[in-house]
This record gives sequence, structure tokens and C-alpha cells, in this order.
Amino acid sequence: MGRLTARRKVIRVDLATGSTSRSETAAVEEPLELRVDDAVLTVTMRTPGHDVELAHGLLRSEGVISDPDDVIAARYCTDTETLNVLQVQLRTTAKTLPVSAQRSLASYGGCGLCGKSSIDAVTGSAAFTRQAIVSEPATTFDVQRVAELPQLLRAGQPVFDRTGGTHAAGLFGRSGDAIVIREDIGRHNAVDKVTGWALMNRQATDETILMVSSRASFEIVQKAAMAGIPVLACVSAPSSLAIDAAAEFGMTLVAFVRGTRMTVCTHPERLGLTFGA
Repeated sequence: MGRLTARRKVIRVDLATGSTSRSETAAVEEPLELRVDDAVLTVTMRTPGHDVELAHGLLRSEGVISDPDDVIAARYCTDTETLNVLQVQLRTTAKTLPVSAQRSLASYGGCGLCGKSSIDAVTGSAAFTRQAIVSEPATTFDVQRVAELPQLLRAGQPVFDRTGGTHAAGLFGRSGDAIVIREDIGRHNAVDKVTGWALMNRQATDETILMVSSRASFEIVQKAAMAGIPVLACVSAPSSLAIDAAAEFGMTLVAFVRGTRMTVCTHPERLGLTFGA
């Protein structure tokens, strides 16, 4: 699996039977410096692989691009020993980042802004549209299909099988078919790789579900919204700001999808449900 995994010496300790030395497989973590038109935009820690997709997804979520034609070229810099510097050339001069104008992308992966200003930063972005995310959806999704997504996502995680150290994100159709699944040590990176793939391949997203193997943070909701994905499902908990943002964006947010149970946090009508009295 190339640079996706690496072998490292460890000591396995069992208080009942003693300790043994062995070699185990770990997920690779390396920095990726993303340059846009020769200027450093951000440095993020990621699992190498699908870096061009990651760049497209990140630039889309930050409102820099909205179409694959916005990117003329994306290539690794050849003046470095490793493939950890990616240069992206845009068709037009890089725009100001409307989504994260008040936070540094050098600390990308953090909490973003605070409260209402975070949500306003997304909704105020020229790149944000509600072509797929609306409060009264024309498309509904089967709750049973949503319940099956964690198992389908898990089936597409070969690096996790070997290391136990990666997150995954997957884009699924209404029938539960897997469109694309990506892994990364960073849950945000995995989402960027998926949305980047969708952008590069002109994949329609208005009838899709994004499933993530983690909690739902504001930034993951933001990335799904900017990609026009109407339903976000996760295996763990949502943050309060993630719920507020999903409600504002018109997105259905489903948390704690485990077995036959799930918690629908926002816009249940898209799943044929109502909050009731």
C-alpha cells in the first residue's frame, strides 16, 4: 500500500502474560503544503494519497473554487525530496477566502470561528448555494438505507483494517450504493478527498448522503454544505454548532448511526420524519 502504511517496532504488553516485542503496521502521517498560485495557503497533516482530490475539496469548501475548470493544473513541486508540496494553479487570481477569512488555515482542522459568525461566514460566501440543500426537500431518503451506511463505509477501509488508525468518509446514493470512499488520519481530510473527487468528476450531489466515521463538527457540516450534499450522517456525536449550522443550511444531520439506532438532529422531513410536539 506504499506510503499509506509503515512498519514500526512496538512492545505489546499484557499484564496477565507479560510483554513481547513485535513490528506493527501504522497509518502514515505526513504534512502536505498546499500552494495556490505560488503562495502557501495551508499545511495540513494527512495520509498521503489522493492529494489532488484533497486540494480540490479544501479549495471548494473554502469558497476559492466552485468548478473543476477553475483549476488549470495541480502538480507536486519537484524541488523537494518527498511528494509533500502541491502547487495549484487557478484560472483566475486566487480569491479571498470568504469562509475562513477570520481564521488561519495554518491551523486547519481546528474549531473554526465561534457561533453565529461561523455560520454567517458560510452562508455569506458567494460559493455557497442552496441548489441541493433546502428546508423543504423534494427528495426523501430511506431511514433503513441510512442505518446500513456505517457497515458499507467500513467495507471500504483497507488502511483501517491494517492499522486501526484512519477515519473514512463516503458519498452514497439514495439506494445506498457507494459512489466514493476515502480514508485519512484526519476526518476533515477524508471529507475533502470525497468532495474533491465529486467536484473533479462532476458528480451530482443533490441526492447523496455523506457518511463519516467520526463525530460531526462544524467544519464537516460546512464542507458538506459547500459541496451541496443534503444529508450528513456520522457514527458519533455532533457538536452544538454543527447542529445549529445544519439547521441553518437546511441540511439533514444524523448522528450516532449504530445498528438499528440513530439520532436525527435537523430537518427530519428529508427522512420522512417529524419532530412532533
